[in-house]
Amino acid sequence: MTDGYYISINDEEKGPFTLEEVLEMAPGLDTMVLSPKAEDWERAADLPEFFYYFEAQGIYFPTEDNLASFWVRLLAYFIDYILTSIVFSFFVPPIILAIYKRLLNNTYTMGDLNTYSLFLLLTFIIVVFYNTFFEASKMQGSIGKRMCGIVVVDADGRRLSFMKAFFRNLGKFVSGTVLGIGYLAILWDDHRQAWHDKFAKTYVLTRNRQ
Repeated sequence: MTDGYYISINDEEKGPFTLEEVLEMAPGLDTMVLSPKAEDWERAADLPEFFYYFEAQGIYFPTEDNLASFWVRLLAYFIDYILTSIVFSFFVPPIILAIYKRLLNNTYTMGDLNTYSLFLLLTFIIVVFYNTFFEASKMQGSIGKRMCGIVVVDADGRRLSFMKAFFRNLGKFVSGTVLGIGYLAILWDDHRQAWHDKFAKTYVLTRNRQ
């Protein structure tokens, strides 16, 4: 136990400091700190009293208390679905609507089926890049996620890189197979991760609103 916080800077121990003084030094996630409540040095990221400081920088640590539930994630999905559907409705070519009607009436041709399959693939790609862009941005999640107060982070609580966000969203294709069981896995997974979260080693968290 110590009488204040000690911090390691360039392998040199400095202190003691108050918590406020340490925060003014802008510690990083891996900065080693000796807390007055601990007997050994720890990463700043592992000290609960630093959580609010890191959250202010857009870093949210996965804990049992802030893992987003299946239902709030489902709500965010529906919001995004409605928003993207409205946008798509202005750009969908009339020929696609005509093919869709023939599919419903079971009067389609093989060419219709190929064209519609290509359209669905293009739609999936657009949605992948929509989510990738926002998850790799300062928003750390799509518009729907932002409205629901949730963010996507990596295992260290950091914002996703573009490539990690891209691979995460590509993985949604696998999560959506077999009646969407990869999404339903959120209901029973200990870390409330869908298959694409497992694949990309990401977490969906509820932002602290205090």
